[in-house]
Amino acid sequence: MKTKIALLALLPAGLLFADHHGEQTTKKLYPNAPLIPGSEYTVHDTTRPQPRKVESGGCVSVKAPSDAKVLFDGTNTEAWKGNWRVEDGILIASRGTLSTKEEFGDCQVHIEYRVPADREVMGQKGGNSGIFLMGRYEIQIGESHTNVTYPDGQAGAVYGQTPPLVNPATPQGEWQSYDIIFKAPVSEDGKVVKPAEITVLFNGVVVQASYKIQGPTKHQTTTSYPENHPAKGPINLQWHNDPIEFRNIWVRDLGEYDQQ
Repeated sequence: MKTKIALLALLPAGLLFADHHGEQTTKKLYPNAPLIPGSEYTVHDTTRPQPRKVESGGCVSVKAPSDAKVLFDGTNTEAWKGNWRVEDGILIASRGTLSTKEEFGDCQVHIEYRVPADREVMGQKGGNSGIFLMGRYEIQIGESHTNVTYPDGQAGAVYGQTPPLVNPATPQGEWQSYDIIFKAPVSEDGKVVKPAEITVLFNGVVVQASYKIQGPTKHQTTTSYPENHPAKGPINLQWHNDPIEFRNIWVRDLGEYDQQ
């Protein structure tokens, strides 16, 4: 075991990752995955360098502004379609997708999540969820403080497209926060002429800065925008067989400048 650890320590940064079983290896998990457009790396490329770890102050809990639509305040799931359960003021991923009844385009979203402390997490298993803007564009939710996975699939990533700029995750069992500013794609004559754009603060730290989303997020493949893209869509929370916990979820429409 000591010899193995010593040899692993000599490998270049970015070559180690945890596969679906949590084992460290230098093999690509998806060797036939395509190159991400504009990148030298393939989708879910485990040789891609891991984002730099930074210490953060942890969850930034923000009270919903007066013009926000409160999606979850600890009491009920009336704003959602789905069957997740609520226990002690906490929304727990239970089964199936949870989807807002209302649809949104340009918006600001605040959400807080926690991976249970006693949950065994290995790679993409055990602590996995995601928040989907317009039901199509996923920001990965998961345990990234000590757990290692492919960089475009760790917490704060635009799934399958780009890793977070840095990794400000705090230990498993602690609450974490995302503050998201999302600009919906712009279409003309049924075709997207301006891509969706997203900025994400993870525990108060910028991890996506006006990133231009390449299309709906997908697994193991590249993406592009479909024709006749809708102007709005629901916010979805993903069930990935893991009981991820959520609290304090709200959204604000981002309209034009209001002088009144």
